Amino acid sequence: MKTIKLILLNTLCFLSLSAHAQKIKIRTGIEVLKEQKFKCLEGKRVGLITNPTGVDNNLKSTIDILHEAPNVQLVALFGPEHGVRGDVHAGDKVDNSADASTGLPVYSLYGKTRKATPDMLKGIDVLVYDIQDIGCRSFTYISTMGLAMEAAAENNIEFVVLDRPNPVGGLKIEGNLVEDNYISFVSQFKIPYLYGLTCGELALMLNGEKMLNKQCKLHIVKMKKWKRDMDYSQTGLQWIPSSPHIPHLIPLYSILLAAYWESWATCQSA
Repeated sequence: MKTIKLILLNTLCFLSLSAHAQKIKIRTGIEVLKEQKFKCLEGKRVGLITNPTGVDNNLKSTIDILHEAPNVQLVALFGPEHGVRGDVHAGDKVDNSADASTGLPVYSLYGKTRKATPDMLKGIDVLVYDIQDIGCRSFTYISTMGLAMEAAAENNIEFVVLDRPNPVGGLKIEGNLVEDNYISFVSQFKIPYLYGLTCGELALMLNGEKMLNKQCKLHIVKMKKWKRDMDYSQTGLQWIPSSPHIPHLIPLYSILLAAYWESWATCQSA
């Protein structure tokens, strides 16, 4: 009953925030990369880790943007959980394939392996990551990012993160650190359950604090106009489902609260 009440209260708070949201359209990493004329990728063979959330402010896919850029050579795609096009159910393995739109090879990072292999990375100079996360440790996209950073370091490949906002803002940090015996793909790193960082900031922390087995050459394409106290409703961006279970923002806030409550209750009963 307490969990239900908390979810309802959280939902009402979200609706209130949405009603008063400042419609400031921030500029995500892909927007800034376009403004910079793709300078950090120019003349390099690019592998892109993304899914349907990787879009610009006009909802054009980062896949298509990089594929069409005259000074960018996009050579491969890498799919996290749910796949590059978001058409795989949660927990189901993602197979290697070819992208129907571009014809590019798509390598799965949620199938037989969850870390890019040397064969997958042959002929790639830089890996680019563009995925909207939800700001909690158990979401697998940050594990995919960390393992991809390790793979990049091990194969002398640059790693670029196109930054995106943390949906619950940059001020909310909640939960204990995961214990050694419970580290897994849904809790890969010793960070709080709600970690209060953008994906670019998290990448900098994982690399800088040596939370990876090997550190990569990392570059963050930062956002513009984003502020730490913004939740997603204040960014002016349209929410793109980060998984089939989170089609709108309200389920996101409820899921985060329920999952945090469940993890706390589990710890208390352990």
